[in-house]
Amino acid sequence: MCHQTVGLIQGLLEDTGIATVSLSVSEEMSRKVRPPRVLLVPFPFGYPLGKPHDPALQRRVILESFGLLQRTDLPALETFRDG
Repeated sequence: MCHQTVGLIQGLLEDTGIATVSLSVSEEMSRKVRPPRVLLVPFPFGYPLGKPHDPALQRRVILESFGLLQRTDLPALETFRDG
């Protein structure tokens, strides 16, 4: 899905009181759109959770993104560190 579209939808959901978080592979677009909470991931387009068949890595990405849901200093932009 388009980073810009997701960021705009996130803003609308946050306005209704629903906390959101997204994964982004494009730091440039995320900084431009400024979604409420975003985890920048160092993976190629189409693979926001990392390599296929690597459930340990995918779980780490998901758990780290869930950790952003508690952030109130918005917009919150964090970078996933693989390793």
